[in-house]
Amino acid sequence: MSGMAFVMSGEAFAMSPAAAAAESAQAAHLRRLLIEFEPETLGLYWPMRCEFNAPTALTDQTAAAGVLMALPYARKQPKEMHYRRWNGTAPTARDECNMSTADGAGMVPDVVLVPCVAYTKSGHRLGYGGGYFDRWLAAHPHVTSVGVAWACCEISDAEFSAQAHDQALTLVVTENGVV
Repeated sequence: MSGMAFVMSGEAFAMSPAAAAAESAQAAHLRRLLIEFEPETLGLYWPMRCEFNAPTALTDQTAAAGVLMALPYARKQPKEMHYRRWNGTAPTARDECNMSTADGAGMVPDVVLVPCVAYTKSGHRLGYGGGYFDRWLAAHPHVTSVGVAWACCEISDAEFSAQAHDQALTLVVTENGVV
């Protein structure tokens, strides 16, 4: 199945009657993980297409716990990403890839949530093809990386041929729990 097919599968799921319950379950699993991990700084992502809306689901708990939050900022040349401090309000800034982002100071989160178009049980993911998260994770191997995906977007390890640049995630969370 191609990356676009997974996007379409995730979008179909997000429009289904099961999506509301899945969003609630996904949020509960992520909240429990954040309590367990106790991050000082949490790297979130601003959702696009059919991605789980982590900022809406987690901002109140994260802010109440005194955890700093950050959103990614992507550059086209050189192709790189960093995180900027985020205050929890709807972002008004855009990065060079036209993604919503924060305009705060640069920072390195100790836990990052990474959106997955598709994922494997071994922690590999398909994204939208830019390689931004893979490059960032390779440069920050000490960071706990949590993939966020819909269970329907799981692929077998046989379907995913990991390349040298692919970075495995610490774990993946779906509406069904931790993978």
